Amino acid sequence: MSTELIPILALAVMFIAATVLPVNMGALGFVAAFIVGTVFVGMSTDDIIGGFPSELFLTLVGVTYLFAIAQNNGTVDLMVRGAVRLVRGRVALIPWVMFGITGVLTAVGSVVPAAVAIIAPIALGFAVRFKINPVLMGLMVVNGATAGGFSPISIFGSIVNGVVESNDLAGNPTLLFFSSLIFNTVLSVVVFFMFGGRDLMRRRVDPEPEATERFKRETTAKGQPVIGGGAVAMTAEAPALNRDRILTLIGIGALVVIALTLDWDVGFVAVTIAVILSLLMPHATKGAAEKVAWPTVLLICGIVTYVALLQEMGTIDWLGEEVAGIGTPLLAALVICFIGGAVSAFASTTGILGALIPLAVPFLAQGEIGAVGMIIALSIASSVVDSSPFSTSGALVVANSPTTGARWSTRISCAGG
Repeated sequence: MSTELIPILALAVMFIAATVLPVNMGALGFVAAFIVGTVFVGMSTDDIIGGFPSELFLTLVGVTYLFAIAQNNGTVDLMVRGAVRLVRGRVALIPWVMFGITGVLTAVGSVVPAAVAIIAPIALGFAVRFKINPVLMGLMVVNGATAGGFSPISIFGSIVNGVVESNDLAGNPTLLFFSSLIFNTVLSVVVFFMFGGRDLMRRRVDPEPEATERFKRETTAKGQPVIGGGAVAMTAEAPALNRDRILTLIGIGALVVIALTLDWDVGFVAVTIAVILSLLMPHATKGAAEKVAWPTVLLICGIVTYVALLQEMGTIDWLGEEVAGIGTPLLAALVICFIGGAVSAFASTTGILGALIPLAVPFLAQGEIGAVGMIIALSIASSVVDSSPFSTSGALVVANSPTTGARWSTRISCAGG
């Protein structure tokens, strides 16, 4: 068996194991990097660890820590409730509010599954309250998360742009973001009319007191969301703008401005803002560090470390040359995009993005397909399937749905791509 084929088989085993068994694929990535690197390549552990994405690790921790604080002190809930009040009883706008809020959260740095986990129970609570098709509401949340997920300071965007830069490919972060935004917006328009949007346009409700009631996700004693614990529980308390939430909004705004205007590391900036907020409001940020998306951090860092090993071994170049050898450039591009979509539907998009973009490097080096367009196509193909009930975002929506079941899962999967 060739040296290049061994790590590919190991990668396939990782995907299958992570899909069938409750094991983090990032942990599998670290183990695979250690075994393949030391046993089959003879690399030292220092060389293997050299592929660890320290900058990406800090970005992931920083932005998820900041948004854990925002969720902890009610800032996210305040944003959602304020946006709902703006619709003034127009039921048809409520799904679009959920689309927009989720998109804003991911665009300014929230991990896509985390944003879906925050907004999905609230959105599905509104679906029950205002008799909106839960399939429509769930898809709007997932599509909104993906629409904002490729901004220059988002997790998806950071992964893609980082991989593009490290491989010396031509990139356009702004075009990537707007391409995903436009694609998912158009997709959501189709979904809106497929699942009852026309009927919603004729309906109006009194936003008081319904729109001022607060929907809260059932949580454990440590504040972690309970999967499958019901869509929502209602209380009469509505979130208000106070000192802590004002400071948090200022902090999030500062992160956006600094990241877009200054050449500063997003991870360091996010951690700095989160620490400052923790010092200013220790009572409101207690336990926020525990809510950092550690499973996502482990997943991404493990996969990227393993991909770095593949690059060091020359496996990525070899496999990319095999794909490029298909002969028809558009067909080869379609094959790569199909691989991204098919695998991502059953696994994590964050892990897939870091693994598949390097695959296209030898193919793009031929110059027959534009690098920017190919990267955008691969990014959209790998993320648009997130509504699959076997993917993280889709599973979160299904778990919080008031109408779970195979039929519902199939409908949300097919409608979302």
